[in-house]
Amino acid sequence: MLDDLDVIIIGGGLAGLTAALHLNKVGLNVTLVEKQSYPQHKVCGEYISNEVLPYLNWLGLDMKSLSATAINKLQLSTVYGKSTFTKLPLGGFGISRYELDYFLYQQLLKNGVRVIIDTVVDVFFKNEIFEVSTSLGKLFTAKQVIGAYGKRSSLDIKFNRPFIQQKSHYLAVKSHYKGNFPKDLVALHHFNGGYCGVSMVENQNLNICYLADYNSFKAYKNIDTYQKEVLYKNQNLKQIFEQSEILFEAPLTISQVSFAKKSKIENHMLMIGDSAGLIHPLCGNGMAMAIHAAKIASELMFQFANGEINRAEMETNYEKSWQQNFNGRLKMGSLLSTLFRNQKTTNFLISAVTKSPFLLNQIIKKTHGNKISIHN
Repeated sequence: MLDDLDVIIIGGGLAGLTAALHLNKVGLNVTLVEKQSYPQHKVCGEYISNEVLPYLNWLGLDMKSLSATAINKLQLSTVYGKSTFTKLPLGGFGISRYELDYFLYQQLLKNGVRVIIDTVVDVFFKNEIFEVSTSLGKLFTAKQVIGAYGKRSSLDIKFNRPFIQQKSHYLAVKSHYKGNFPKDLVALHHFNGGYCGVSMVENQNLNICYLADYNSFKAYKNIDTYQKEVLYKNQNLKQIFEQSEILFEAPLTISQVSFAKKSKIENHMLMIGDSAGLIHPLCGNGMAMAIHAAKIASELMFQFANGEINRAEMETNYEKSWQQNFNGRLKMGSLLSTLFRNQKTTNFLISAVTKSPFLLNQIIKKTHGNKISIHN
């Protein structure tokens, strides 16, 4: 048994890694448990808004060392070819999860944080102490636990979380390519039944990630056929795919992608990242939200550890802060996704923002936050 821990973090994705760095920086004894070894490619849009840069700098991370691609323009297009461009108010950068997660993991090891490659199978809370058990038979005890294990997990079934019982009709597909594409652009291209994000990451690699309606996808034999028969109807996507060379042996896929509401507190654990809620990929801001949520949870856990607040106050404050920072973004993402699923409303939306760039800028502001403030 490994005990006397202040915090155990379940899941070593972007949110979990960031929280571990933060908690270690403020002096808490933290252990992170992640089921997969690093590095790993993940299905992700791989674009991060610059709103998180002040916080990443505070964590002592040299983001320039990653050779991320600077992005400051957005393109939207319909399946019929209508397209509009705008500048992104804050801008952002493109970086693969393969590169970024591994970079954060290495920082944790450098800082002396314990990272265990194992799968958490149960979490039990009693008398203000958590017991966390793993598939390899390890048992941890800690005062606090963060749930950062991603979109879906066997733990969601264990906790009987409502969203896990609801069937989702979304499938996500992602791969890296070599091809010519503007380095400073992130593009969102609509097709019948979904939308596709395209942007450069490090090493001049092109990340193409799309969300599709599974009911329309299953009518085709495979991903390649689906792309050619459906995505290619958008001439922008047809040109990109035909002029690019895939770098993966096969695209990565995730089914049952759920955008249903999720609880932010589960069994007294603070949930962060996709475990707390998933924003539609067309908003391009899930990575920034994961990083920001890690900051909010870590600050409250530090206050709890110092006796400034009790557990009930920590949980209430986290729920409130999460809603204040992210609820509006999720609602806008849901609305945009509904509009983009219909060709007529998509054409109307693109036409409206083309005639009124102010409208598009307001949509961007609703799905992005201000630069994160740091109070030392």
